[in-house]
Amino acid sequence: MHYRPRPEDQRFILDAVLDAPARLRALAPFADVDAALQVQVLEEAARFVGEVIAPPNRDGDEIGCRFADGEVRTPPGFRAAYQAFVDGGWPALSAAPEDGGQGLPTVLEAILYEWMSAANHGLTMAPGLLHGAYACLKHHGSEALKQRYLPKLASGEWLATMCLTEAHAGSDVGQVRTRAVPQADSSLRVAGGKIFISGGEHDLTPNIVHLVLCRLPDAPAGPKGLSLALVPKQLPDGTRNAVHCERIEEKMGLHGSPTCVMRFDEATGWLVGEAGRGLAAMFVMMNAARLHVALQGIGLLDAAWQKAGAYALERRQMRAPGATPASRGSEAADLIAEHPAVRRILDTQRAWIEGARAVAYRSALMLDVAAHDADPRARERAQRWCALVTPVLKAACTQQAFHGASECLQVFGGHGYVREWGIEQIVRDARVTMIYEGTNEIQAIDLLVRKVLPDGGAAMSALLVELRDTLDASRDADADVQRRLAQLRYLGTTIAMAAQADPKLPYEVADDYLRLVMLALLAWAWARIDAAKASDAGRTERTGPAAAFRRWVLPEFEMRHGIVKRACEGLALSHAAGPRP
Repeated sequence: MHYRPRPEDQRFILDAVLDAPARLRALAPFADVDAALQVQVLEEAARFVGEVIAPPNRDGDEIGCRFADGEVRTPPGFRAAYQAFVDGGWPALSAAPEDGGQGLPTVLEAILYEWMSAANHGLTMAPGLLHGAYACLKHHGSEALKQRYLPKLASGEWLATMCLTEAHAGSDVGQVRTRAVPQADSSLRVAGGKIFISGGEHDLTPNIVHLVLCRLPDAPAGPKGLSLALVPKQLPDGTRNAVHCERIEEKMGLHGSPTCVMRFDEATGWLVGEAGRGLAAMFVMMNAARLHVALQGIGLLDAAWQKAGAYALERRQMRAPGATPASRGSEAADLIAEHPAVRRILDTQRAWIEGARAVAYRSALMLDVAAHDADPRARERAQRWCALVTPVLKAACTQQAFHGASECLQVFGGHGYVREWGIEQIVRDARVTMIYEGTNEIQAIDLLVRKVLPDGGAAMSALLVELRDTLDASRDADADVQRRLAQLRYLGTTIAMAAQADPKLPYEVADDYLRLVMLALLAWAWARIDAAKASDAGRTERTGPAAAFRRWVLPEFEMRHGIVKRACEGLALSHAAGPRP
């Protein structure tokens, strides 16, 4: 039961819901990227993922990576699959032509990685940071570093890591102790240890480009004193750098991806960007990584839904409740796919997949608008969208991936809890997505405390108004979405006022607020999907998920809105009452 991409689903979202071909052709670099080319790329990517990336997934989980004498051996089939990935030019899909890339839109790369994560999450972790490392170096690297490393990263000939976390410094990167001492030849000597480094050592490529958060001599304490260094496994003269993998972690899931404990023993490196501005440089990489993690969540949920849906169409049990007299003797009447409880699970997860795709693909489109649109106001709006929506997607899609995959496992009953069907692997693999690249709680705080409240909610309000203006108020469904967008706008003001009385409140309700934003975005997405059904060849297949979204997903909006509103009102009442005697 390998994962099989269904490119017709992506084409519907891109063409009918987002009008992506026209939006992309309006950008100078993509003037020749018409719908036919997009179809060709997606069809070939779907074939490649289904035939090459998916098959080694089982061995990746059951055999996993092996560590001996400082070296890591990836699971059987991984090296061949990765080499096919490189030979096919897939790493270079959206890289600039001057760096050896194909210069295609970001959204096509986003879909490719969504599919790859669904098919083989462990293997996809290897190139998962390539785009972010490429973007980081493209924006902040010196000309010498760009000439030496960008073409290799663009092609995937070399892989990259992001080395932030230390044993004592997880989310609080300001405590990083890894030091870097400048040398007379403009290089650095980097010393320290990093943990939880995905792909810190492996046998997929001859060189690994480590981007290491470190501290220069006399740098101030805290995050403002951090710099970023490029530290390769192999130096330009071909010798091995003083970079060592001490061990790989034994993990709950993702056995096909080595999570390494790294040691830098006065290793040679070079500064990326300005001294003391390491976080600014690395945030380019982290923001790209967070969108990719959201896509991992969507892909993993789709993989779980595919398995559960296929099983439900084979598994026979008692006759489904409510079966019509005419169907009682039919073979379909005893399939568990006909049971309302199972149908609710499958349609609800499909509702999340379809809606989240529309939001995520729009975010990928906005990345290209922000980079290439001739109108500065359009670029500003696109940058606002990406800043506000990226943390929402990362947190909400990964949370739904884990909990939704667990629901899909439930469809299998006891068979889901054993390894034979592969659904339990998806549950295990999905769990870490809620943690890495910034925990979901950190994403919620980033959204509300750092991005919404500082301007009194003005940027978020402008984004919601922009979404409102894409809807048709004469349609009841669209009018309902507009009402929810308005509620969310007013709630931002309410939280801002309450925070003046209790600065802790935004941190307490941040998770609820982020979930509210995601539900509003999903409501907007499903309004667009419903409006596009006239041109949807698969509209019958989407009828169940559309109903499930309205019945089983959207009501959570009222619940979360009530939680946040009561927290703010309760705070106001307690302050009005004064201190207790």
